[in-house]
Amino acid sequence: MQDYDTIDAAYRAWGDTPMALATVVSTWGSAPRPRGSHMLVGADGRFEGSVSGGCVESEVLALAAQVIAGGTAERLRTAVADADAWELGLPCGGAIEVLVQPVGDHGFPPALFDLIAQGRRKGEVVAVSTDLATGISTAGTADDPAAFVNRYLPPRRLFIVGAVQIAQSLAAIARTIGAQPVVIDPRGRFLTPARFPGVTLDDRWPDEAIAAWAPDAASAVVTLSHDPKIDDPALIAALARPTGYVAALGSRRSHAARRERLAAAGVAAADLDRIHGPAGIDIGAIGAAEIALSVAAGMVAALAPRAVERG
Repeated sequence: MQDYDTIDAAYRAWGDTPMALATVVSTWGSAPRPRGSHMLVGADGRFEGSVSGGCVESEVLALAAQVIAGGTAERLRTAVADADAWELGLPCGGAIEVLVQPVGDHGFPPALFDLIAQGRRKGEVVAVSTDLATGISTAGTADDPAAFVNRYLPPRRLFIVGAVQIAQSLAAIARTIGAQPVVIDPRGRFLTPARFPGVTLDDRWPDEAIAAWAPDAASAVVTLSHDPKIDDPALIAALARPTGYVAALGSRRSHAARRERLAAAGVAAADLDRIHGPAGIDIGAIGAAEIALSVAAGMVAALAPRAVERG
């Protein structure tokens, strides 16, 4: 789940406040949030995350207060009415089952937060199994087929090569959708904090930078500079890794020329086929912001959870 960072941040910020963790464990029909979605609730009334998009959060908050007071997990099964579904942008109603656990040894142990955080830092998928009868979660995949298994994927990272205008919009979009952008460009006049506020900047040559960042199956590398001296080394470095999405800006003609250059540099045909060129999804984009949107859409499609878990 790509929005887990907000849950983890809240857990660490709230300190010793007693908490409950609500998790969507089953869905039927057009459920507004997928299985595995979390909502963290504090005893003081604070909450973070969502299990239904807003239509049953009040019920979950009330149940969480009971769970925190009683110390044992509870389950809630509730329907999303057709009228509510329409407001949420769904074609029809559905139903969800939510497990609400105390954060503690008799529910979701605090050590699991650290385990998940460690896995995400390493770019690894972490599995947590929950016995729905007891409401107790443990690390790993349980032997019991009835257990609920939640897989926490590595955070998405986007390495943007070329600090051009499109990169400014793309970095902003990436942050909005929960991907971590890094802009790489050895040209100091292009790569400035003023042009990319709050974004990680790397002024090394792209091949060196990409090798050091070690992109994984949850990472994307997109080249935007239009300068082969900058873009080509970045692509070669990205293709040497299990990078989940590799894309290069440019026309079909320029991409054909790019393939010839990379083949001459020793890149295998199978790796050349991994490059999405032209980058992004064809939405008839005009202007830097719309081109950035198409590239972000291509990344989202390529780094969907099913693709990461297969890798």
